[in-house]
Amino acid sequence: MALSDYFTGIQHVGIPTDDLEKTIKFYKTLGFTKAGQFKNGKQTCAFMKYNNIMIETWSGDPVTHKDGAINHFAMNCTDAEKAFKEAKKLGLHILSDKPQVIPTYWDNGIKFFHVLGPNHEHVEFCQIL
Repeated sequence: MALSDYFTGIQHVGIPTDDLEKTIKFYKTLGFTKAGQFKNGKQTCAFMKYNNIMIETWSGDPVTHKDGAINHFAMNCTDAEKAFKEAKKLGLHILSDKPQVIPTYWDNGIKFFHVLGPNHEHVEFCQIL
């Protein structure tokens, strides 16, 4: 099978922030609604949705305050374990030794991993469990 057999399109774009409430307010001004807000240790994450666009914004990681501040974009993954195995077969630069799990996101958590692209971009393969 091909890696593309395990994703259906872009799930979200990730943007770190040092002022989560200001970021939420900005995207609400643009017409987005808050689809969810979650805690992961010391980090707080909000998902802002407008039609088929989802932005994940979170506090607790470094923020560049420069052009190119998007941290990652995520593919909507249908099976993170199988996608991870395909990415390994392809020799992609995977940024973890196995898919990671955050149990506090959405109803049953998420399973994901990142690969590094040729321009140092992070491509996340994220399965909502």
